[in-house]
Amino acid sequence: MTMIDRRAALAMVAAGLASPLRAAPLRYTIDPQLVAPDLWVVRGVDGPIDGANGGAIANISILRTEVGAVLVDCGPSLRYGQQLKTVAEALTGKPVIRVYLTHLHPDHIYGAAAFDRSIVAATPALARSLETLGPSFSDGMYRLLGDWMRGTEFAAPGKVLGEDHETFGDRRLDLYPLAGHSEADLAIMDTTTGMLIAGDLVFHDRAPSTPHADIGRWLASLDRLGTIGHRTVIPGHGPVDPTSSAAIDQTRDWLSWLRETLDRAVAEGLDPVEAGNLPIPERFAVLKAARYELQRSVAHFFSRIEEQTLPRVDLKR
Repeated sequence: MTMIDRRAALAMVAAGLASPLRAAPLRYTIDPQLVAPDLWVVRGVDGPIDGANGGAIANISILRTEVGAVLVDCGPSLRYGQQLKTVAEALTGKPVIRVYLTHLHPDHIYGAAAFDRSIVAATPALARSLETLGPSFSDGMYRLLGDWMRGTEFAAPGKVLGEDHETFGDRRLDLYPLAGHSEADLAIMDTTTGMLIAGDLVFHDRAPSTPHADIGRWLASLDRLGTIGHRTVIPGHGPVDPTSSAAIDQTRDWLSWLRETLDRAVAEGLDPVEAGNLPIPERFAVLKAARYELQRSVAHFFSRIEEQTLPRVDLKR
């Protein structure tokens, strides 16, 4: 048996840490797919945020206009934002002149650190939410993603949207401030192509996430989206919907089932573990991360439902 003394072992470790393979920077795979004239989508991974995907789970839209490139959402980290900027400008042949944030969740916003704050835009309600909660996500993202997040600091938007549309050359983008997935959501309709960029108000073939959700308001927002006259839908997560309604209807179906299921679970006296392991209807078999998101939703909603529906026996009436 060959013995290695402590000094030799430390030298081997140091050599390994200094090797080119270990020192190579992490890189995202950003592969835009053309889905309409001068409109591309970078598909996110249909799973939870983890070290394998670097947090790149959200769909990102890139639009080419006469005057510059427009992005809808910008990914989870400074590193992602820097790569996205390079890809978008090479793809469109234009500088990035606008970055829209659709809501406050970190897989959509932290890439903003790669852009001048003056071109990063949010609705007034979202700007207020981001001021309160935006910086607080960073600790969790660093714990989850480690070196993927190197150098990332929250960058508040420098442009607060006050109109119902913005025009870039001959391309008009209609803006729809809504709520439900979070307390401030933004959907965008590209009037040139009829494409609705829905943010996380719409999920497609991927179970909706609910950490800041108000299901009643979310369902109302889905009803509103169904009336705006778009042709196709880019969801926040999942594949592009070539129809105007399938992804919206699927999201509505899941949320309605989720609300009814959790209300019934509380009424029947189930505990959270039992509720998270309830059967999921066969029609949702196509949804990725369905069990994961059901169990997360139990954590988000169960105690709140109990407080609302079960009387306190220790309080006098």
